[in-house]
Amino acid sequence: MQTGDQAFISYPFAVQWKTKGSAAQLKGKDPINQLLWGDWARIEDIKGPWFQIRSRGRTGWVRQENLQSNRILEVNFVDVGQGDGAHIQTPDDKAMVVDAGVEDNMYRFLRWRFGRFTRSFKFENMVISHPDKDHYFGFKPLFEHSKVKIGSIFHNGLVEQITAGKSTLGKTEKPAGASRKHFTGIIETRDQLKSITDSPTKRGKRLYPNLLHTAETSGRVNDIAGVLASEDSNDPIYLPGFAPTDNRGMTIRLLGPVPTTLSNGKQGLPSFGSKGKSKNGHSVILQIAIGDVKIQLGGDLNERSQDYLLEHYTGLKHPPANVEASIDMVEAARPFFEADISKACHHGSADFSSTFMRAVNPIATVVSSGDDEPHSHPRPDTLGVIGKYGRGTRPLIFSTELARSSKEIIKHPDIVRNELRSTLRTNEAIIEDPGSTRAARAKAETAIQDALKTIERSVANYGMINLRTDGKNVLMAQRLERQRSRRQRWDIHLLEPDQNKRLKYVMR
Repeated sequence: MQTGDQAFISYPFAVQWKTKGSAAQLKGKDPINQLLWGDWARIEDIKGPWFQIRSRGRTGWVRQENLQSNRILEVNFVDVGQGDGAHIQTPDDKAMVVDAGVEDNMYRFLRWRFGRFTRSFKFENMVISHPDKDHYFGFKPLFEHSKVKIGSIFHNGLVEQITAGKSTLGKTEKPAGASRKHFTGIIETRDQLKSITDSPTKRGKRLYPNLLHTAETSGRVNDIAGVLASEDSNDPIYLPGFAPTDNRGMTIRLLGPVPTTLSNGKQGLPSFGSKGKSKNGHSVILQIAIGDVKIQLGGDLNERSQDYLLEHYTGLKHPPANVEASIDMVEAARPFFEADISKACHHGSADFSSTFMRAVNPIATVVSSGDDEPHSHPRPDTLGVIGKYGRGTRPLIFSTELARSSKEIIKHPDIVRNELRSTLRTNEAIIEDPGSTRAARAKAETAIQDALKTIERSVANYGMINLRTDGKNVLMAQRLERQRSRRQRWDIHLLEPDQNKRLKYVMR
């Protein structure tokens, strides 16, 4: 590594020291920042074993052993309020987003992360786990932004639409021999989607098809496709671009939605009762694997869908008839569902299968939930079961809601949001006015950036659960709302492999 190169902070973290005196005098003096494993850095100067770097907006010194040349996998569970949203940065430096909440929190985080989108930026893909507003509506400002490009948008194949004056998830059938009705109008291709989104009648005023229409007609999205898991549990299907043969250093397997071929030859997704239960139950389930580490994102799975998945992957009947049968089912399901880190389904809802929880058996669970919501997520019994069936003697539970209190950062977010919108409207009008002088446009741009600073930094720093891994070790961290010192800004938890390469929580 030499001056001008990019580097990354090595495992598990580094303290950045103030530029003061000679390099030999730096040790133990004037800490200015704590950097996490995987944080990007630019090397600005080298003096013996000390490297001067620019990282997280600050310039300071770290030891040579605090730097590495390779990027690791980064998963950021963004605090989107009541909803889900995760940003993933792959080891080959591609960005993807899985769900985006309902408000603009995800947009503000990504805008902060990627240079305010002042230049065109392309996301490799975006995944909408299912058509619930608290998972998809936060994509709206991203789909509308002129500088944001997207390789592919993936969804679960169930697209809300107006049929005979009613909101549906498409065609349903119940062929002879079927125990329940199935959704057979699965939307997999872009042309199938256009048959809905190109029709104002079918879109109606429904938010989801109109959002997909915005993406489809933007000219900045390469493809939009529904994705399904394999009907044959032993013949896995992967998210396009993330199969083992793609040699990405990581894979993303699709574990759901799982379709069924019906007696009439059509492929369908079984109904789980109401439209809402079915949307949630057929969430896109992603199992990310890198090295010996597995991370699972399960959308809003519910008890009925988890029972269905257990039966499909194990070939056994659920619920089990007795204790022995229950143990057999868990053991048969773990090769498919066991994960080291799991995103709790449905924000910690009580609508879950304990058998499924036992099969997942994570050492760490992340709950994404909000403050101002009527469900009291995460539910107390859900937290109890997560702890009971978590791996090891001290399983970890992280919560975006608990990691951030609202009072310190933005006391009145609605007021801030309205003021921000007013500032943006006023100054954007100045920038777009052909009669504005260059000085006036520059002043307006500065005003916009100053207005965005507070709210962008708030969502980027607080409430988010950071996950970093190279496939061997795992770091999970959340920003301290009140730093203990300049050298301790993060609450850090480390997972390291034992002699059997099985992760365990390491207390330090």
